[in-house]
Amino acid sequence: MKFTIQINTGPYTHQASDTAYQFTRAALEAGHEIYRIFFYHDGVNNGTSYSVPPQDDRNLQQLWSDLAEQHSLDMIVCVAAAQRRGIMDEGESAKHGKGSPNIAPGFQISGLGQLIEGGVQSDRLLVFGD
Repeated sequence: MKFTIQINTGPYTHQASDTAYQFTRAALEAGHEIYRIFFYHDGVNNGTSYSVPPQDDRNLQQLWSDLAEQHSLDMIVCVAAAQRRGIMDEGESAKHGKGSPNIAPGFQISGLGQLIEGGVQSDRLLVFGD
């Protein structure tokens, strides 16, 4: 089965990000395909390289980046939601005259069209969070 995953909540405000990560990992281990992971609303906070959780806490951003690298995942951060929350890649940072980019490895910034395409191309679109 082919899945697109939408994540709407940040990594430390709700269980949805953890649940989405665990589901994605389990689906991949079971042989399913993840077409795309789309981070929307506060979910874009999963993609900032500036989060520094305490040493005894999980680093969800790093877990997502590692999973993306291991499985060549397409992880998209919504451009409008990211801009509102100060998350930018190199292009967006230069475009808006900001300092260095702060998007984490494995994440890309793009628009809602990527979510729509993922829903069309997949067997299931799963939404985690409000």
